[in-house]
Amino acid sequence: MISIRMKNVEKSFGNNKILKDVSFEIQNNEIFGMLGPSGSGKTTIINILTKQLTADRGESYVSVGSREIGLMLEHDGLFDRLSCIDNLIVFQDIYGISRSKVHESLELVGLGNAATKTVSELSKGMRQRLVLARAVLHKPKILFLDEPTSALDPLTARGIHKLINELRESGSTIFLTTHNMEEATNLCDRVVLLYKGKIIEQGTPKEICEKHNAIKTVMDLESVFIQLTGEGIE
Repeated sequence: MISIRMKNVEKSFGNNKILKDVSFEIQNNEIFGMLGPSGSGKTTIINILTKQLTADRGESYVSVGSREIGLMLEHDGLFDRLSCIDNLIVFQDIYGISRSKVHESLELVGLGNAATKTVSELSKGMRQRLVLARAVLHKPKILFLDEPTSALDPLTARGIHKLINELRESGSTIFLTTHNMEEATNLCDRVVLLYKGKIIEQGTPKEICEKHNAIKTVMDLESVFIQLTGEGIE
């Protein structure tokens, strides 16, 4: 069953063409990774799929309504003067779910003991986990994660990886953008490589690496990207 589809999507801002004939499908209950440097169009794709932007051309499809989607985007949108728990209560009211779900969500991301801390007191990693708690508060069927471990220490990142796998096991479909090649290789069922608004390769990490004879290190996907573009992913 297909959860997400894009077909021949194009998008421009003025004379700058951001997306060029983008097509892919994401299966139900899959972790799907999109890799590309900053400015390659990853966030624009998420914005089109979540109806924050309209494509100039092509088709986009998401199998569920907005209330069954969770978002963890680059700009966290947290209320700095509110506590962790009060940030989530705002969305508890929007989703019409019980207060117990707020506590469950904080526990899920390891913030149970920080519930009454104000957001301004949180470290970068704790903020990331709070945004993830907000994104999964209503147990979404589809979860969009835009670079969820960016700038996090390895231990915090591993905790988020564990949670992402648990969410998939509980039935969520996950669309993940990342710069981290090891993260994509170890976490994603399939990936696409996006460069200057165009998909240049897609498949499982193993398939892509074998196709391009890059099977020696954890950075295999980055070596493929360099082969195809002459540039690194950062």
